[in-house]
Amino acid sequence: MKFTLSWLKDHLDTSASLDEIVETLTRIGLEVEGVEDKAKTLAPYKVAYVISAVQHPNADRLRVCMVDTGEGAPIQVVCGAPNARTGMKSVFAPPGTYIPGKNITLGVGTIRGVESAGMLCSAAELEISDDHDGIIDLPSDAPVGVPYAAYEGLDDPVIEINLTPNRPDCTSIHGIARDLAAAGLGTLKSDTIAPVPGKGACPVSVTIEDEKLCPAFALRLVRGVKNGPSPEWMQRRLLSIGLRPINALVDITNYMTFDRGRPLHVFDAKKVKGNLTVRRAKEGEEVLALDTRTYKLDPGIVVIADENGVESIGGIMGGEHSGCDENTTDVLIESALWDPLNIAQTGRKLGIITDARYRFERGVDPAFTVPGLDLATKLVMDLCGGEPSEALVAGQVPDNRLTVEFPWSEVPRLSGLDVKPAESEAILKKLGFGIHGSGERVSVTVPSWRPDIDGKADLVEEVIRIAGVDRIEPQPLPRLEAAVAKPILTLIQKRTRLARRSLAVRGLVEAVTWSFIAKSEAELFGGGDARLALANPIAAELSDMRPSLLPGLLKAAQRNADRGFGDVALFEVGQTFASDEPEGQSIKAAAVRRGTARAEGVGRHWDGGAETVDAFDAKADVLALLATLGIPSGGLQIVPGGPAWFHPGRSGTLQFGPKNVVGAFGEVHPKVLKALDLKGPLVAFELDLNALPPPKAKPTKMKPKLNLPDFQPLTRDFAFVVGRNVAAGDIVKAAQGAERQLIVGVDVFDIYEGTGIDPDKKSVAIAVTLQPTEKTLTDVEIEAVSAKIVGEVSKKTGAVLRG
Repeated sequence: MKFTLSWLKDHLDTSASLDEIVETLTRIGLEVEGVEDKAKTLAPYKVAYVISAVQHPNADRLRVCMVDTGEGAPIQVVCGAPNARTGMKSVFAPPGTYIPGKNITLGVGTIRGVESAGMLCSAAELEISDDHDGIIDLPSDAPVGVPYAAYEGLDDPVIEINLTPNRPDCTSIHGIARDLAAAGLGTLKSDTIAPVPGKGACPVSVTIEDEKLCPAFALRLVRGVKNGPSPEWMQRRLLSIGLRPINALVDITNYMTFDRGRPLHVFDAKKVKGNLTVRRAKEGEEVLALDTRTYKLDPGIVVIADENGVESIGGIMGGEHSGCDENTTDVLIESALWDPLNIAQTGRKLGIITDARYRFERGVDPAFTVPGLDLATKLVMDLCGGEPSEALVAGQVPDNRLTVEFPWSEVPRLSGLDVKPAESEAILKKLGFGIHGSGERVSVTVPSWRPDIDGKADLVEEVIRIAGVDRIEPQPLPRLEAAVAKPILTLIQKRTRLARRSLAVRGLVEAVTWSFIAKSEAELFGGGDARLALANPIAAELSDMRPSLLPGLLKAAQRNADRGFGDVALFEVGQTFASDEPEGQSIKAAAVRRGTARAEGVGRHWDGGAETVDAFDAKADVLALLATLGIPSGGLQIVPGGPAWFHPGRSGTLQFGPKNVVGAFGEVHPKVLKALDLKGPLVAFELDLNALPPPKAKPTKMKPKLNLPDFQPLTRDFAFVVGRNVAAGDIVKAAQGAERQLIVGVDVFDIYEGTGIDPDKKSVAIAVTLQPTEKTLTDVEIEAVSAKIVGEVSKKTGAVLRG
């Protein structure tokens, strides 16, 4: 929301400085995002008179000018502008001036042997327009020596505030002035609007088919107007806030939108056929809007139509057909109320963002519907002439004023700030609230322009933001000398942090993808439940809550590949959704690798040995993550195969028993690649952090020192011949269970198939590490443990020790 200081002072009688106004706006909740003060920026620039402009002795395209700046002797300036001439008035910048359009600071210099002490400037060099064909040519009556900003009316600072959605009353400059007046920065000027008498009834009637979508519609005809450019003061104000002046009639509606927060629309009455109807659009109807785009409409959109068809998209944008131009002589002025929710839905559906939509979807003041029409009519008569008809009001202006029973004690109770009842009452009255009764408990009537006020807490907030939260004295928290601080982070929060760090350390890059995906993608990854479909999605392809992190990561990897980054490794830690219940949400960690982005290195290598990713890269990632999270691997089972979105022969499922599946890894299934238009190879894993077993409670008794093993570990190798369908993991698990007190590690180091081994068999070699704790093992004890290992592996897998 932008406005100028002079525009604000149309509504606020104040002597406060710009700095005081800016500080107060932020203090009362209207945060100032920026201030553009051209008077300060252009302070060094002065109106100057060119006494003479003669040809440069050493350059055909340069002139030597003697310039009267209004102070002291004339100054010599070398100028290259083609329009520099004797007797003209222009804008002079003395040495030391910063030129924004050229990003330089002037100094005294010599140009082709002639000294130049300053510069005559173009509009582009001052960044006030794109005109760089010559220096600024001012009228002959421009006063020499006067600051250029003041002469041109550029000394009006522009203030921009960041307006929160709950403050529709401050979408108007009048509303902002009301807040500043309540904060003690001046007096709000009278806003009484006298009704404009009309001659005869409005010849155009209005029918409203659904008063829920349009509760009230005020209309008036003004005959005999003369449309043309709006006055310079109005154009200057509109330009200062980024609006392009069009013509007086259109500029008046734009001015009213910002001045009073009341969007209006004007129709060329001669282009309107018959009466007006406010109705839902019919399927297949179209309208050519004022932005020269044609919009396809549907029954969810409310329109204003005549006998020709749709003339305007209600509350958002008018149609090109009935727009006002220089030939307009009769004009219909419309001031209507629209349903905020329908306006928001229509604007989003059509992709239209206008100042009218911005205000209507937040809620305009219903009580200002008819006064707004009167004020606009008066502006039209003042600027364009004409004779108005009587105002016609279809429907009924709703009275949405709420009355709240309010005890003054609520202010200190909820805020901790000691504000006396008299001060609270004065603040609320200045903000437009009605106070009825006396004593500790009063009735407060909420003004029509504050739809955001819903109860006592809102009234307290109004008092506190105007009184000033800086008045609340800080109080230290009580210090508990004998207490030990309790942990702040929950287990899942700790795991989330650790997961991010662990995966980043492994060279993966964190991505943050949408929590919404297309229904077709959700179905590919086990989702698509109707309960997880969004009622109002921000886009058609973001219609369902995601059941998995993988769709977003896979598409992100492909987008990188499409831009030339084929070797990519991404991860994400975030929420997924199995149902619409709280227990259906879980935190998962997932990662995707593509191309040659292997765990041990990314990209091409000079020896040509870079290989593409495979399922074992994803397995390494997920096992490293489990180790970082401190999850014991003793009970972890890796079962061949995974969910349907993984390749059945190149994937695995992670589980702690068949009823506690915690994740999966593997190569992405070709059908998924095809459905998502992805190019492989792509491998991934996904781990449910909520499903991981909690850590076991550790004894709190401190150990005097770290107990390192006193005896040397030893390793024994075993080679087993097993069936080709036996998993190496089964052999490892069987060996681990042979002697749990001594065996501390089992690793597979060789798998052999070929000569000397039956075609339906394979040889799997493992290294078993034994760690004695009480004494050095004798040969007999080692052989006994070895026999247990062979026996256990043979029993569980049918293996035979290879000879």
